[in-house]
Amino acid sequence: MVRYQIILAYDGTEFFGSQRQAKSRRTVQGELENALRKMGWAGNSVLMAGRTDAGVHASGQVAAFDLGWNHSLEDLRKALNANLPAEMAVSRVRTAPADFHPRFNATARLYRYCIFCQRNRDPLRERYAWRVYPDVDGEILHSLAAMLPGKFDFAAFGSPPRPGGSTERHLMQASWQKQEDEWIFEVQANAFLYHMVRRLVLTQVVIAQKKVPAEKFVRALAEQVEVTSGIAPSNGLTLVEVSYPDNLKFEI
Repeated sequence: MVRYQIILAYDGTEFFGSQRQAKSRRTVQGELENALRKMGWAGNSVLMAGRTDAGVHASGQVAAFDLGWNHSLEDLRKALNANLPAEMAVSRVRTAPADFHPRFNATARLYRYCIFCQRNRDPLRERYAWRVYPDVDGEILHSLAAMLPGKFDFAAFGSPPRPGGSTERHLMQASWQKQEDEWIFEVQANAFLYHMVRRLVLTQVVIAQKKVPAEKFVRALAEQVEVTSGIAPSNGLTLVEVSYPDNLKFEI
């Protein structure tokens, strides 16, 4: 029996999140386990780097499982993809230490959120991006993102996985980039609070639309005062990468 580490991509639109739930709810973990069972896997649960909400996508989710497999790593990748639904795909496979855990061994996560500014609905684009209107001020977006790197109490932007847990997180990078008529927000941290990325996005967007003064963003970071209620929609969010120590990384 060998522990395998995989990189998994999925379109989260039709899933009730990544974590396995009740049998009637379709999840990423549930579909991965179904595929593995067809290949002789008899485990209780695959391990995953992080939980993504319903509708959230991934290009770099990491999962691990133990499996008796007598063929090549490439054959394992192909077998998994042959048994997974069309919305999911395994891009990389490697062997990992027996005690590897994709969540607890991770050192950072990188998320990307996409918005575009347009008055009229656009069903195809809106599968993977949040349509906002009125337009946003790019200079304001840049200035807000520049405040985020560092260690802060992000209680105004999310809740901890466990009640009473710490709301302090270390953000390594945060930035907005303009790509044609889209704005892309990338943020990397050691870990994230529940709904943290989507609340950060919503808050920055409403300030960049000049609906809320920028001073409230400063106060949210300094005094943990919520700027606005609600969260950005899930469809614009993608888990891009999970980082690990050198001995647990995939070879380039």
